[in-house]
Amino acid sequence: MALLTALLLDSGLVKGGRFFRLAFFMPYAVPGVVASIMWGFLYSPNLSPFTALTQRVDLLSANYVLWAMANVVTWVYVGYNMIIIYSYLLAIPTEIYEAARLDGAGPVRVAWSIKIPLVAPALVLTTVFSIIGTLQLLAEPQVFRSFSSAVSSTYTPNLTVYSTSSIPNFHLAAAFSVVLALATFALSFTFLKITQRKGLR
Repeated sequence: MALLTALLLDSGLVKGGRFFRLAFFMPYAVPGVVASIMWGFLYSPNLSPFTALTQRVDLLSANYVLWAMANVVTWVYVGYNMIIIYSYLLAIPTEIYEAARLDGAGPVRVAWSIKIPLVAPALVLTTVFSIIGTLQLLAEPQVFRSFSSAVSSTYTPNLTVYSTSSIPNFHLAAAFSVVLALATFALSFTFLKITQRKGLR
């Protein structure tokens, strides 16, 4: 979504680019707790202004609550990742686009064959950020526990560490933290090595 949004803004097809850049980035300025509370109320069957949907589909049930939280995180971070990718797009020399157009390449071809390959480092960077952020989820599941019984005290790794330290069992929480840090490093490092082999860095 961040890539598509950045490509759309860079294409020149959207009027008022500055406004839309700010509009897409604004959710990132909303603290995670505030965003989770806001979306929690929107999901709640009895509180949501969209009762026609929320009373028919319980978005806070065990089947959907993970996707509900994923939507909150996506809403917050798409704009942030979009700014990173868009910055890379602005750094691409215009001469490359002019040469592609002289060769008969249309907007879609330019985006697919030129823009996306040249912003590959930005995609790698934002993906690494996403991996780290996913493993560090705390505010969203902690808030959603007050809206949904499907979210337990061990729903995410960070929530497990927080709940364990609240018992309190600081030694076990510290051990969990070390394991989480190692897992985050291993996943990020593995992804970077894979992309390095494919020449995306």
